[in-house]
Amino acid sequence: MPNKISPPSLLLLKGAWKRTFDLLLAGALAGFLLPVWILTALCIWWKMGSPVLFRQRRPGLHGRMFEILKFRTMRSGPGSDEERLSRFGKWIRRLSLDEIPQLINVWRGEMSFVGPRPLLEEYLPIYTPEQARRHEVLPGITGWAQVNGRNALSWEEAFALDVWYVDHWSIALDLRILMMTALRVISGSGVSQPGRATRQKFTGSTAE
Repeated sequence: MPNKISPPSLLLLKGAWKRTFDLLLAGALAGFLLPVWILTALCIWWKMGSPVLFRQRRPGLHGRMFEILKFRTMRSGPGSDEERLSRFGKWIRRLSLDEIPQLINVWRGEMSFVGPRPLLEEYLPIYTPEQARRHEVLPGITGWAQVNGRNALSWEEAFALDVWYVDHWSIALDLRILMMTALRVISGSGVSQPGRATRQKFTGSTAE
């Protein structure tokens, strides 16, 4: 009688495949994107000066904190996000070039290519128990919410999609999301909320 793989063992096996895929893809993209990485960094330094990288603590798997890395898109100094986000920064965001340094987070095992986006630390206390389930998997550079509306979604819609991903994750779904992400990057759709340069902060859900 063939041995059956128990659900916990299956989850470990799927997790190992996901990690292996992340490392292989990160290695391939690092070489392919190296000229883009260098050129983008030089342009940011020329346009906005130092630092080139934006660093911020974000909650990852099970809410454990890590330092996310992104290319800087905003000028330093006072003012709202809309005022500090330069035209050059908008262009970087439209092409998702600001996300390239997160390859380092993937190599470190802090992020995956696909998963719920790592959001601000200040949101942790105001998630509903269902919304907090988005931290049951590694955060991702892209995710199910990103390919189904990205920042054009309401927070509640985005969190519902994140939790759906947690419950339905598979390698086939990850590949589908990566292909859809490539199309979204080309079109530049959903980068910001309608009428805003950046996304409005989450202040909690009005209803559970």
